[in-house]
Amino acid sequence: MKLTRKMVLSRAKASELHSVRKLNCWGSRLTDISICREMPSLEVITLSVNSISTLEPVSRCRQLSELYLRKNCIPSLAELFYLKGLPCLRVLWLAENPCCGACPHLYRMTVLRNLPHLQKLDNQAVTEEEVSRALVEGEEVTAPSREDLGSGPPELSYTPSAVDAAAEMPRDPLSLGEEETSSIQGQLGLKRPSRDQFPSFPQRAATSSRKNRNNVLTAVLLLLRELDSEGLEAVHQRVVSRLQALQKQELQEAME
Repeated sequence: MKLTRKMVLSRAKASELHSVRKLNCWGSRLTDISICREMPSLEVITLSVNSISTLEPVSRCRQLSELYLRKNCIPSLAELFYLKGLPCLRVLWLAENPCCGACPHLYRMTVLRNLPHLQKLDNQAVTEEEVSRALVEGEEVTAPSREDLGSGPPELSYTPSAVDAAAEMPRDPLSLGEEETSSIQGQLGLKRPSRDQFPSFPQRAATSSRKNRNNVLTAVLLLLRELDSEGLEAVHQRVVSRLQALQKQELQEAME
């Protein structure tokens, strides 16, 4: 699927492409993001869980500071060549792409050798020691060749859903983190819920459980915008029913 002008303006709530600063296209089955060449002011873009195979279009986004590309079809680390001219890039998520290869250390060293100004790679802070080691242990990349490009990106064999997202999150340390979650919720015009907003929830939940809940919540919120009024009403009824059941259960536990 091609990212179109209409999609960009609608999701970014903007009137012109050149004014778009933040864009969320998580799980949109995208294969073509060539329109990014027309967004010079873009600062943050979330493209995780798509079928993107080249980074060339974002090479024109000189203001880009955060790029989220987890679970795409980037075939080779040669694609880093297109990011080397982005002076503001500080956060990159490239995990779970074919280009990551079988050696995590070589992958990380190569990324940092070519993008030494990164502050965070795949949700892990970059240290000065790593950058120094990368100069020796990483590989310098050049412009991608035809062999690197291959025959084109494979299509996803399924439509990403809240169920798929929820299923992977508990075991995936690189599922939506603080920055990616904030970017998605910001695009939706929502604030992250605080624990005070849910006084009925058990206080015994561990930190990891709260993180998983936030991930599931984000996945659900992403899908809400795809529903019509009838669908939203069905969701509303189910939420009310679920809340009532939880409150009843907690009252019973308190009485015991």
